[in-house]
Amino acid sequence: MSVKKDILWRVALVYFGMLVFAVVIIGKMVYIQFAEGSHWQDKAGRMTIRDITIEPNRGNIYAAGNRLLATSMPYYEIRMDLRAAGLTDRIFNNNIDSLCLALAGLFGDKSAPAYRAELVKARQEGKRFHLLQRRVSHDQLRELRRFPLFRLGRNTGGLIVINDYQRIQPYQNLASRTIGYTTKGESGNVVGIEGAYDHQLRGVAGLKLMQRISGNAWMPVNDRNEVEPRDGMDVVTTIDIDIQDVATNALLRQLMAHRAHHGTAILMEVQTGEIKAIANLERNSSGGYSETYNYALGESTEPGSTFKLMSLMVALEDGYIRLEDSIDTGNGEISYYGHRISDARRGGYGTLSVGEVFEMSSNVGTTMIIDRHYRGKEKDFINRLYRMNLNEKTGVEIRGEGVPEIKYPGSNLWSAISLPMMSIGYEVRMTPLQILTFYNAIANNGRMVRPRFVSSLQYHGNIIENFPVEIINPAIASPATIKSARRMLEGVVESGTAINLSNANYRIAGKTGTAQIANEKYGYRMNSRVSHQASFVGYFPADNPRYSCIVVVNSPSNNVYYGNLVAGPIFREIADKVYATGLDMHEPVIAESRIASDPPFSKSGNRHDLARVFAHLGVPYHDGGDVSEWVSTMRRDSLVELRNRDMAEGLVPDVVDMSLMDALYLLENRALRVEARGRGKVNSQSLPPGTRLRPGQRIILDMSLN
Repeated sequence: MSVKKDILWRVALVYFGMLVFAVVIIGKMVYIQFAEGSHWQDKAGRMTIRDITIEPNRGNIYAAGNRLLATSMPYYEIRMDLRAAGLTDRIFNNNIDSLCLALAGLFGDKSAPAYRAELVKARQEGKRFHLLQRRVSHDQLRELRRFPLFRLGRNTGGLIVINDYQRIQPYQNLASRTIGYTTKGESGNVVGIEGAYDHQLRGVAGLKLMQRISGNAWMPVNDRNEVEPRDGMDVVTTIDIDIQDVATNALLRQLMAHRAHHGTAILMEVQTGEIKAIANLERNSSGGYSETYNYALGESTEPGSTFKLMSLMVALEDGYIRLEDSIDTGNGEISYYGHRISDARRGGYGTLSVGEVFEMSSNVGTTMIIDRHYRGKEKDFINRLYRMNLNEKTGVEIRGEGVPEIKYPGSNLWSAISLPMMSIGYEVRMTPLQILTFYNAIANNGRMVRPRFVSSLQYHGNIIENFPVEIINPAIASPATIKSARRMLEGVVESGTAINLSNANYRIAGKTGTAQIANEKYGYRMNSRVSHQASFVGYFPADNPRYSCIVVVNSPSNNVYYGNLVAGPIFREIADKVYATGLDMHEPVIAESRIASDPPFSKSGNRHDLARVFAHLGVPYHDGGDVSEWVSTMRRDSLVELRNRDMAEGLVPDVVDMSLMDALYLLENRALRVEARGRGKVNSQSLPPGTRLRPGQRIILDMSLN
């Protein structure tokens, strides 16, 4: 092959290769354009334009009476588009110094020159979403919009505002754990009312179209939303903030006085189950107290003596005992299979009636009653407790309720001493709210209602849903047993362990409780020391119950730990406040059907006005006849007499004994210039009544309170 042919062959080969390569490229372009075009266009759109979620305004949480408990405070993130369409170099340079000076004065975090250097550099770099400030308040934003450059609008001034919200509780520590809080984790909002009603509170999110710009930042395509967000509903709770304040402070003072670890107090309305106050305080590392855990709802512990009511009601319901039956408690000690149980009083109480066993909170008497009638029939005892719903949660809307534990005969944890121990509140576990729910049923004549924290849902002031009273059990026991239970509870305060809570204004019914606290590892005693839980639960007024209340104080000092001395005073302070402010709990003051025989003093004045006032107040009066519009008043025996007062035209009227308002009406309508000195009624006038008047003439009125 000649050199020429060899060269031509090589050139043809290269040409053919380039041609094939070009055909492949063109083919791929055609394939991408027509076969995969929609796919790549969609992907490009997703990379440069996307919808972002616009969070709606979260609903508020209110106390009873629409007092704010939780709300979302608006905060804003401020950014600036330094390449906005209308932001020319001339506009930027003419306003940048004034803008930076205003920014430095508003935020105080940088000097004006520092702000200027930052914005000039950002403009040179072409930033379209430059961050200026986070967590800007609404008042700051309102001022910011009036700043130089920013007041020209977004397209010219470049101001970009992004909404953000922070949840706040105006009353801070008051019921804060029950109100709850919001979280942004995967588990969502799970704490308190915020968690229970998160779906209703959070509303419906909206959408906004955003575009990717240089610097991998995103900015809105336009000012309007693609889908408008829908605000969340407001939750109206049953909490009375005034009573809540009393409960929290009463609990706080006792916890501090006794150096207790934690405590809780709950106030419930008997008929409806509405929770009016719920306080949970725990000692923190600094020695103060704060709401860190909802002990009222979540802590399930051995209740101690407050469970004796349930035990004796079982025996009463089964007909084994009456309140008048006698029990010989001996020297205050008894042993069950080697386990000793004793009474608080050294030497014991001797012979007591069943009612007195409860009033004096005798451990020996209670265990003797239950062991005597239910030994060998333990299932009957437990089944009766179950029928009173004591093994069930209350089912409140707030999450985290503790599980009540009342074990059943034959279970792994049942022992020979379980029956007597359970009868006095050990080897059982209940939360304060569950105990209160039971005692509330006694006050409610056996009708057990579910505790309620929320009364209604509202949207922009309109009620969307009201929550009715829910009945757990219409009758936890027979009327006779309920009546006996109420007699026992009243006896505790009248002559028993809580006699220090009795008062002359209203009657309290309730039960004290003092329980030893068991440690999982060391039992009831650790380092020769025993921790206690003091409690008092009951209702008031005893004869017509309106409110029930429980107070539990955990680990008070070893010197004073009895329920009547630690928890009782908290109960009494809350009850006193509620009773003092609850006018419907007081006997009405019967008004006198007639006014006192001595009629009141009355100013002179317009006949018809005075007659209307006297008739409304029930003041007897005598009207000599409708002759003149203006009258003088005079007290006669048991009534007020109205006498005609002549007001002839062209003459100075007599305004003595009238109010200033009536005097001014009469005098100024006659073109007189009035000068009043003092206050009260007219005591004298400078121009004598009946003299001829001249328009514009000056008259001085001396006023007097007598």
